[in-house]
Amino acid sequence: MDTPQIKFEHFLEQFPELELPISFNEETVRTISKETLPLSPMMIEQFIAPVEPGKIDELTEFVACMRLPEADDYAGVVYWRADLAQYHFTLVTFNPKTEEMIDRMVIAGTSYDGEELLQTHAMMNETLLIHQVSGQGGGGDFDYQASTSTARRFQVGGAGKIVEM
Repeated sequence: MDTPQIKFEHFLEQFPELELPISFNEETVRTISKETLPLSPMMIEQFIAPVEPGKIDELTEFVACMRLPEADDYAGVVYWRADLAQYHFTLVTFNPKTEEMIDRMVIAGTSYDGEELLQTHAMMNETLLIHQVSGQGGGGDFDYQASTSTARRFQVGGAGKIVEM
């Protein structure tokens, strides 16, 4: 017996429409997860697993963070993925007709490899311009160093492609 398919529109409805600008950091997921129900395993399997690199196991958690404003050529969502020693906010754009991924980018998060901690914060404005700042520090307490930080800008284009500015 085939597993029933979830409608793409129902998947999109799980992502709240939030007012822009919005920042993506540790506080963002705490605030959003208080108001957003967890994504069902079927939704994760059908829509997120195909676009996520790496293994998804029983310790992997996903939270629907936001849906991008409606566009004709694409549908965009941001979700949070937590694994052991890392979490990330990922922006994915889909073709709403074929449900296929157009583009995908990790826009913010924290990773720790046992020696270095990498933190990336992002802010998305009303024109879907994403300002991203990354910094790294040694183990233990994060010691931010402006000299080792990087700043980048991206924008979600009209066709759903994420382009660096």
